[in-house]
Amino acid sequence: MSQLPSLESLAWRTRPGILGAHSASPESIHALLGYYLRDRNSPSPYPGRDGLLDGSLFDWGVAPPLEKVIRGPEELSLLLGMPEVYRQAVHVVEPWKNVGINLQGEEVRASKNVAYILQQVADLDTVLYPMWDSGVFDARRLAHATSAGIATVVQGGNPSAYDPASFAGSAASLEQMLSFTDELLLRRSTDSGPSIFICLGHQLAAVSQIRLLRRAVNEIEALAYLSLDEEGRALESLRRVAGKIRQMGASLQVIKNGECIADGWGHPRFAVARNEGVEVGTRQLLPYRDRAHSHIPLELNDTHALVADDLDGVIDTLMSHERTLEIEMFHSDEVNLEAALFANWAFKLLHDSLVPLRYQVAVSPLAWLLSLPYAVEILSQTQVDEEHWTEVSTTCIYYKDWETHTLRRSFTCQFHPELMADIRDIGKREGPRYAELKDNDGARLLVRLLYHGMQE
Repeated sequence: MSQLPSLESLAWRTRPGILGAHSASPESIHALLGYYLRDRNSPSPYPGRDGLLDGSLFDWGVAPPLEKVIRGPEELSLLLGMPEVYRQAVHVVEPWKNVGINLQGEEVRASKNVAYILQQVADLDTVLYPMWDSGVFDARRLAHATSAGIATVVQGGNPSAYDPASFAGSAASLEQMLSFTDELLLRRSTDSGPSIFICLGHQLAAVSQIRLLRRAVNEIEALAYLSLDEEGRALESLRRVAGKIRQMGASLQVIKNGECIADGWGHPRFAVARNEGVEVGTRQLLPYRDRAHSHIPLELNDTHALVADDLDGVIDTLMSHERTLEIEMFHSDEVNLEAALFANWAFKLLHDSLVPLRYQVAVSPLAWLLSLPYAVEILSQTQVDEEHWTEVSTTCIYYKDWETHTLRRSFTCQFHPELMADIRDIGKREGPRYAELKDNDGARLLVRLLYHGMQE
């Protein structure tokens, strides 16, 4: 039996926070996130310590506050023995060693920026899971561990969510990353924090949503009987719904520039495909607007309009209240509009069908269906060039509690809210002071998602 590493050998802190005179707590973190968001000009809550995190030591595994790196089951077991640490940290997952190469020719490790922003704003610690280096050694346990914290952030990277070969050189294959994402999407519950999927993470989440829907349909159709369903009416009802979802998924085409690039939900590029153009640099975040597409059934657009009118995805509300929002794009792939509209329609249809049958389903092999999202709303878009858009630049994934009807949310975004305009990571550039972070649209958006997620 291998021996667990010691706290001393890893130089891990057991006291949450590093900037304050007292340990950070969920209450202090939440209050400081709110203090940061209330205006754009109030001073740092840690006078004299603004910029303390600058310097060459700001790198993962080198020194606090970036000392907690989970490279295998031994470190994970040690972390799980300290609930006072992992439950009040943000857990950052890296699918790839960087999120891309910037115009200066530098690798950009944006996970450091997430850690820097959260530490400077609220003395909120971060734990890193470099899955490109460690592999996905236990997808379900990793998802349970990360979702037990304040939030899980799944970062970006160069690979494509539709091309297994693009993950060559990584210890985590595309299938392993999708297996982890599947598990994470099923973990948003009463005792979990939200997930925030960025860039490649945003794309992995879109692919996983289609995988989960296909799994749901296959298992419903394969099930012989349901407990507490003596006459078989509940199972018959579920099979009708599964058949409708299968028919829609199999017939829906993805069209780009007038060409069908994916024919049905079984195609590897149904959820994610190459964008019409590479989108790099500062973009204005614009509200999502439904445009007429003759190949998209009206039923999908109508269901999305209903969800958008009924629910608050935070980002859409922010765009209506804040000034013009500018964010940093750094991608060449995109989530397809057709797949996003289909996922929202299918999840809502399945959820509404399960409501009167939830007691029968809860004691069956289909019980996991109760953990699926309720809906997926497209919140914003960006313009790539004069003719093309990234229509699905952000989404809100809604979960509805079956008994209380309480809503919980996770979020996905194609852009990088943690990057400044120069697209550089902290360590290669000077760390931004509190005043700069206070006035940065991307940082404010990242913090707002955490702030609202902590309330659910």
